[in-house]
Amino acid sequence: MARHKADVADDEFEIYASYHSTGDGRYIGGLKVVRKTDRKILFPFEGAPQIGPYDSVEEARRAAVEYGRAIVAADRASPEA
Repeated sequence: MARHKADVADDEFEIYASYHSTGDGRYIGGLKVVRKTDRKILFPFEGAPQIGPYDSVEEARRAAVEYGRAIVAADRASPEA
């Protein structure tokens, strides 16, 4: 698997945002959130919600980044093991 540069990164987390087409001209946001200290993947997880669909690539990626920021904020407030 190719390594991609994180869309958002700080000393504690990395957020990778992407998208894919639904086949009907809409787009689903793709997201991976990694806690750097232990390399734990916080998103996606089993049963994770779908991000979208959206009418444009930009909307789907933006929504993925914003959802990733919310996951980071929640983990900072109450870190899961």
